[in-house]
Amino acid sequence: MSNQNQNNIKYCIGFSKIPCIGPAKFSKLKKAFPSLELAWNAPMTQLEQLGFSQKNIAEIIRLRQEINLDKELEKLAKENISVVTTEDEEYPSLLKEIYSPPFILFYRGTLPTDDEFLLAVVGSRKFTNYGKQITYSVVYELAQNKLVIVSGLALGIDGIAHEATLDANAKTVAILGCGIEKSNIYPVHNRMLGEKIIDCGGSIISEHPIGTPPYKASFPRRNRVISGLSLGTLVVEAAEKSGALITARHALEQNREVFAVPGPITSESSKGTNNLIKMGAKPVTEASDILDTLNLKQAVEFSATKEITADTAEEAKLLDHLKQEPIHVDDLGRLTNLPASTINATLTLMEMKGKVRHLGAMKYILAR
Repeated sequence: MSNQNQNNIKYCIGFSKIPCIGPAKFSKLKKAFPSLELAWNAPMTQLEQLGFSQKNIAEIIRLRQEINLDKELEKLAKENISVVTTEDEEYPSLLKEIYSPPFILFYRGTLPTDDEFLLAVVGSRKFTNYGKQITYSVVYELAQNKLVIVSGLALGIDGIAHEATLDANAKTVAILGCGIEKSNIYPVHNRMLGEKIIDCGGSIISEHPIGTPPYKASFPRRNRVISGLSLGTLVVEAAEKSGALITARHALEQNREVFAVPGPITSESSKGTNNLIKMGAKPVTEASDILDTLNLKQAVEFSATKEITADTAEEAKLLDHLKQEPIHVDDLGRLTNLPASTINATLTLMEMKGKVRHLGAMKYILAR
């Protein structure tokens, strides 16, 4: 990473810690100054000229004196948290297309790539047995068809969607409305689930820096990220005023597909989803309803045919034991009888070729 890019990231992190600086104000600062460093150190007069209120200016000046940018980088490294900004190629393309995308994303695990198919699945925290059964069966089949399931790690339908994906040995992504350091994962009940998501090749993502508590007001905003990352949003169960409907509204505004599972007309938990269907959402009773609407059947089949083949004898030996389940290099050494140096060098080349992914802690999976 170049010094300039490191500096940009450092100042992006700094601005993310100032509550009044959202995507719109950040964009204004970025356009007004030749560098983020100059924007960070902008005097009061220049901030006034840009139209910042006195309250915002006071907050910016106070917090930039309190924030130690180098220490923030150290905290991220200690928590194994990575950062991606809208300037980076790794930033998800679909998310970049939405109105007011986050200017920075903090993540643990492996970011989804643009050649993967992402679908958001959301629903009520107070689910019924019907909602649990439908969520699990539909999501499990979608995950088996190589869709990456995006949700919010909340109790209820969100958690069921994540678990069904993991049970299908597939990748899932959790979007949080708070900081993503281990001690801050919310809800506490799903912390172990969050770690399992990371261990199985997925990721936990947030636009909020370390130390951000789970404020109630943050969750409606994070819903735009859930839908923004995804080709479409599936709502399984939702009461008439459910937070899941906010995600569906964001999906509509982002010109993405909205799907809903119909439910009994007498059920409070299905009033929201039934209303979505009345308003034009696609009814879903099985996974193929989604695959057909998004024209993903052929795309999924095409992805499956891109078989990973070996270029060398060493790669062939490693590919015999690499799967979607993470495996440690020590286990690969035991199974292949290859020297550690050969394994490490071969895996590095395979990662460069897009054949494997390194999940950290010397664990690898197949890239597809």
